Amino acid sequence: MHPLTAALPSTLCYLDGEYTALKDARISVLDRGFIFGDGIYEVVPVYGGQPFCFDEHMARLDRSLAELQIANPLTLAQWRGIVMRLIEPGGDTPQAVYFQITRGVAPRDHAMTQGVRPTVFVMVNPLPPVADAVRAKGVACVSAADFRWQKAHIKSTSLLGAVLARQISIEAGAAETIMFRDEWLSEASSSNVWIVKDGVLTGPPKDNLVLTGIRYGLLERLCAECGIAFALRRISQGEVFDADELLLSSASKEVLPVVALDGQPIGNGRPGPIYQALYAAYQQAKQRNAQQPQKQGATTA
Repeated sequence: MHPLTAALPSTLCYLDGEYTALKDARISVLDRGFIFGDGIYEVVPVYGGQPFCFDEHMARLDRSLAELQIANPLTLAQWRGIVMRLIEPGGDTPQAVYFQITRGVAPRDHAMTQGVRPTVFVMVNPLPPVADAVRAKGVACVSAADFRWQKAHIKSTSLLGAVLARQISIEAGAAETIMFRDEWLSEASSSNVWIVKDGVLTGPPKDNLVLTGIRYGLLERLCAECGIAFALRRISQGEVFDADELLLSSASKEVLPVVALDGQPIGNGRPGPIYQALYAAYQQAKQRNAQQPQKQGATTA
């Protein structure tokens, strides 16, 4: 047995209506998620024992399922019930809830098999925060052509393109790979990308070429709170390198400053004031969410 397999955690997970130890969870080799990557996933951060932006994440889960013509197998209350069963209630350690729904088990055929039951899997992992020293210094990234497919707006389990893109930055010793399609900014391998110029936070438009992160809406709200102008439009590669600030956003990174791209400094090469303001506002939003009472009526599936 591989050492990593032997070290699989025994934490509780949810699989097709049952709660079991993660190391004991099993699916069929004919599951279309395994055979084709025919499924979607979602990741919800948890702070202070409360899911963060839960309804927004579940709305995106709905959209991704609709793109794959898979009916959502559970209600919003049932999804929340599973989460509250799996997470550490009131825990101070940040957690990440991973959801995966595939089309289900069927004989191997490229056509979308009808009448099968979707496979539903949910697990919880620790969500290590970005170190304060990293945030204070900022991170370096590399760029690459966006070689992925044309339906990046689906949060699909077919992540080979993202894996290959992330490996580019791993081998370069960088924090992320920022990608461009025909000289226009799209996103990073597992993050959305934002530029700041003349005090305006700008991101790529919401279309099929970008997975619209939940932080799109969150950062727009935080910008309104902080009096920061917010815009979405196409961003050229030259604008990225000429930006005053360059930011990444994701569930795990929250908002993170990029101070160098392909070895070239961004702005003055240090985290800037827009990042500082948005990061502080982000922490306040997390605190407000953690202090909210749990929503009632959640039932376990």
